Amino acid sequence: MLDNLTQRLSKVVKTLRGQARLTEENIQEALREVRMALLEADVALPVVKDFIARVKEKAVGQEVIGSLTPGQALIGVVHDELVALMGGQGEGLKLEARPPVVVLMAGLQGAGKTTTVGKLAKWLKEEKKKKVLVVSTDVYRPAAIEQLRTVAEQAGVDFFPSLPEQQPEAIARAAKDWAERHFHDVLLVDTAGRLAIDQAMMEEIKALHAALNPTETLFVVDAMLGQDAVNTARAFNEALPLTGVVLTKLDGDARGGAALSVRAVTGKPIKFAGVGEKLSGLEPFYPDRMASRILGMGDILGLVEEARRSVDEQKAKELAQKLRTGKGFDLNDFREQIVQMRKMGGIGALLDKLPAQFAQAAGQLQGGMEEKAIRRIQGIIDAMTPQERANPDIIKASRKRRIAAGAGVTVQEVNRLLKQFDQTQRVMKQFSKGGMGKVMRGLRGVMPRLH
Repeated sequence: MLDNLTQRLSKVVKTLRGQARLTEENIQEALREVRMALLEADVALPVVKDFIARVKEKAVGQEVIGSLTPGQALIGVVHDELVALMGGQGEGLKLEARPPVVVLMAGLQGAGKTTTVGKLAKWLKEEKKKKVLVVSTDVYRPAAIEQLRTVAEQAGVDFFPSLPEQQPEAIARAAKDWAERHFHDVLLVDTAGRLAIDQAMMEEIKALHAALNPTETLFVVDAMLGQDAVNTARAFNEALPLTGVVLTKLDGDARGGAALSVRAVTGKPIKFAGVGEKLSGLEPFYPDRMASRILGMGDILGLVEEARRSVDEQKAKELAQKLRTGKGFDLNDFREQIVQMRKMGGIGALLDKLPAQFAQAAGQLQGGMEEKAIRRIQGIIDAMTPQERANPDIIKASRKRRIAAGAGVTVQEVNRLLKQFDQTQRVMKQFSKGGMGKVMRGLRGVMPRLH
């Protein structure tokens, strides 16, 4: 989402060379580049002006020490100010209140509130070990209640039923009473949205807030709205005592300035960021990590946390043993690595958290391998028998035709996968012998290219 911003800011490092210190003159062009990058990312103009002024004040006169270049020193200041702009420290949900902790979700229609309720419910259940109840007070949008029921089932949490003919306030009170009597830790309340802000909508959400007295009132905003996201956030903040913001579709193609503007405009912390359609696609928002990603430094901590959540530790140990010995790596292991990678959000999500220089190199290695191609690889392996997966050498012409028909691909694609697996096995053997140079050269032929 913030690729253009990242690319522009990375140029700043190259604009200052051979200077002993940062002065108003030698950072003028670099700050102009930063200003243009932020404006192009759709960051609100007042926010940009304040940001540039603060960066300039802190950067001018700063000594360039050690092995830093002036550009790197300036990026250090920009990083610190980006962190401050997005709230400084990450703030989580306040879950210490007397159960049930009520979380009211507000926002426009189409922002992804219902999906976000499901994602948050799943996160609370799996990460915080909470007993969660969800309820929909959206009696206007067709199938809104059924949508939440489906999402709740997928997330594995309890759902409180409601009907379109009921009053939203009555639904909310009944759900809270049910949550109290059935010992739920958290009640998530999905509210109705509109295509635009109107008085009726605001009066209804105010009444719900008064009836529920929620611990958290989260504003769900689509990061792809740009400036409209900021204006909407301001309107909701004036109507409700918001406690935080959830940015959705942060993985979209928008310029992403909402991530940098909404905190400055509302004064409320961004608590979560939604990425992708899967219910696992919700991340706690950490300003320092987001600033590092914007500046091309990656989010290694986020990558490690995602790996901890998604990777089966026992299977990882078994694979490590096979890597050490160079024996026993078969198509079952190959498939397992694809499954683990998809659990972590696919190659795109992994590259997004890598530092820019590594992400670029990895991107070249993977050669445009997309989710569709990954699914196709998995489909081919799934069409094989257990015996064929364990011993690919037995897969001859007739077996290839059967596998291709079962997977809905051509025989050539089956051949390509088997060739790639053969190359992977060779790399594994080189790895076991400690030849890292050989491994890196071998990797170039390994990454799947099924088109």
